[in-house]
Amino acid sequence: MKRILKRFFMLIFLFLAVGHTINLTAVKASPYISYNYDRWGDAVPSQAGYIEKRIVSGDDIGADSFNEPSDIFFDGNNFYIVDTGNNRIVSVDGSLENVSAIYEKFKMKDGSLTTLNKPEGIFVSDDIIYIADTQNSRILLVNHDAEVISEITKPDSEIYDQNKTFLPKRVIADKAGNIYTVLSNITTGCAMFSPQGEFIGFYGANRIEPTAEAVGNYFRNIFMSDKKKARRTRQIPSGITGFDIKGDFIFTCTASSSVLSDTVKKLNSAGKNIFADRNVSFGDYKLKYDTSHYKIPDSSICDIDISENGNINCLDFGTGHIFQYDEECNLLFIMGTVAEQTGGFKSPSAIESAGENIYILDSQKNNITVFTETSFGKTVHKAVELYNTGYYAESLDLWYEVLRRDGNYTYAYNGTAFALLRKGDYKNSMKYSKLAGNSQLYNKAFEEYRSVFLKENSAKIFFALLTTVIVFTVFGKIKKRGEQNQ
Repeated sequence: MKRILKRFFMLIFLFLAVGHTINLTAVKASPYISYNYDRWGDAVPSQAGYIEKRIVSGDDIGADSFNEPSDIFFDGNNFYIVDTGNNRIVSVDGSLENVSAIYEKFKMKDGSLTTLNKPEGIFVSDDIIYIADTQNSRILLVNHDAEVISEITKPDSEIYDQNKTFLPKRVIADKAGNIYTVLSNITTGCAMFSPQGEFIGFYGANRIEPTAEAVGNYFRNIFMSDKKKARRTRQIPSGITGFDIKGDFIFTCTASSSVLSDTVKKLNSAGKNIFADRNVSFGDYKLKYDTSHYKIPDSSICDIDISENGNINCLDFGTGHIFQYDEECNLLFIMGTVAEQTGGFKSPSAIESAGENIYILDSQKNNITVFTETSFGKTVHKAVELYNTGYYAESLDLWYEVLRRDGNYTYAYNGTAFALLRKGDYKNSMKYSKLAGNSQLYNKAFEEYRSVFLKENSAKIFFALLTTVIVFTVFGKIKKRGEQNQ
């Protein structure tokens, strides 16, 4: 019997040891530690919402090696990869397994053929492929048979600086067919064109940060002569580096770490930034010293993607990090880094999402890294979806599950507190609001708790006050009689 028990415990020990080894191997395989930020803004370890799944190269899909690819787009069926160094567009099926088409030559309306020259951007909508053909200084609109529908070149307009070369870097189109392009040498916003290719103007320019130097220069300019003003260096806004479109809104990002208010913008049709009045910061709160490269990396949001469920995915070129936010700008997950291993990048250039996956294009590694949603990520996304659509009670059990698996996940404390508030459990809502560091939500829960307490105990409170008044009145009369008798 003792021998059987000994073998049994040995098997359990070996099972746990092997499981622990496998777990350590999985952790070591990733070049970064998953983290998030607590209510004080400090980085803390956190459960991974996504994990690196695989790497896909041009050779893997039968298209030969990529050469400095710069953009990727998914149209619901196929991926389109801008293979910049090879002057081509590669279309791949939705599973990133096989090439659907390779676009290298295009037929113009007069029957002649044209080729691309260092293209950098792509967008596909309504069977039209929009290509930012950068070094050819044009935007091509082509069909899937590689026939050119139209060509947009430098605007002949007073609004556009004619001394500037037309260098489209990114391109998108809205539901009305209007075309927007990010220009690598223009900082006054995206150039906007009508469906017929007519230049409309610039859209969504970033603001100049109101620094002490900028304010000082403004007042100095009031008293300067025209000659001195001409010699002064003008302050210009930071240019847009990437954008995406979702419904009636265009989302933009900028790579400048000094432009805090316009790092990520949500623009309506009038060009107004919906995020302007929100106290939200995108990217890392505090940049850490990189021991592998012996420096503090520069934050540089180079591309943005809006997923099917409205989540905002931001790609940081400087740190290699991917930041995911929900549609209300709450930070959900951070992944990726600068590294040689799978899950790390050398020169991340573009981000795209499809279903439960996020795809990162690397222009130096010449490949695509596929990140897939973890079970923890699924739980968070489901809770957020219910929460943001007003199903607070239904999201409560999911928030509890999130906190059970990750006690550092601040957003879950907020979600739990608000769900409890809507449920009427004000006491516990106060508890979770305090853990979340959300004073505004705590005050709201406290007001409701106080109101309910007074309502439920009004009779008792009235009786207690009445009793107190009677006792003090009687005591006063007795004391007065005693003084009179003396």
